[in-house]
Amino acid sequence: EMNDSAESNNFLTKTKFATMVEQTVVGKKMSYMDAVVHLCDENDIDPLDVKKFISVIIKDKIAGEAVTLNLLEGGNQLSFE
Repeated sequence: EMNDSAESNNFLTKTKFATMVEQTVVGKKMSYMDAVVHLCDENDIDPLDVKKFISVIIKDKIAGEAVTLNLLEGGNQLSFE
């Protein structure tokens, strides 16, 4: 069942989406997570459906950001003294 424009146009692949994410991260100075959300909004992709477009590389980068954010927000106390 084709329920959104991205699927019905059939233009989106994991490779193409990964490229779009990388370009958005660099061009708009966003995190990978924000870039994915932004691309969902721009392309009428349901965020719940986006996982099928996310490559392993992008997943790893999002996971890395999550670890970094967790450290910065005090998940593990970092000392800058």
